[in-house]
Amino acid sequence: MVLGLDLAGSENRKTGVCIADKKVKDVFTVKKDEEIIKVVSEIKNLKVVAIDAPLSLPKGRKNIDEKNSTHFRECDIELMRMKIKFFPITLGPMRMLTKRGIELKRKIESLKNIRVIEVFPGALYDIFKIPRKDKKKIFEFFVKVGFIAEKHERELSQDEFDSIACAFTAKLFLENKTKELGNPSEGTLIIPEPSLFGFI
Repeated sequence: MVLGLDLAGSENRKTGVCIADKKVKDVFTVKKDEEIIKVVSEIKNLKVVAIDAPLSLPKGRKNIDEKNSTHFRECDIELMRMKIKFFPITLGPMRMLTKRGIELKRKIESLKNIRVIEVFPGALYDIFKIPRKDKKKIFEFFVKVGFIAEKHERELSQDEFDSIACAFTAKLFLENKTKELGNPSEGTLIIPEPSLFGFI
């Protein structure tokens, strides 16, 4: 089992949650960290939690609020080389998200033997040539790859679609179909293997 989280920067906003195995089992939203931890603790045979949020700081930075010139991790620099757009972790609202992501990773890893990985739906959409905010095209892609059913009982939000993208990346990770960007000593980002485009 895998869990995808499209984490919000604040507990006042909705976080998309996707529980999946070979296919999506459930998609919904929560707000509080305690709700996320409850979901994690209740899933049997959970192998990977994939979070759309920065889960580490750049080398040379003691905390997110420290004022220095280090704004990018090695994985961020590799994303830039791939021409995949993203928000730097030191940019305004991203600071809150980074703090929350790092703390949530710590809480989840203290629960049980679960691998927590940082993922980025924007990278998945770009690699598979899907417009990032086109929910119809995103839905069609996940139907095509057999990850979700052709019909859903309700219209999903962007947060929920992004959580599905996180869970799908986690599934690919377990199948050794992902690429690890960055340096493990600093923190890495997991993206779908770009060579999969056209073969999935």
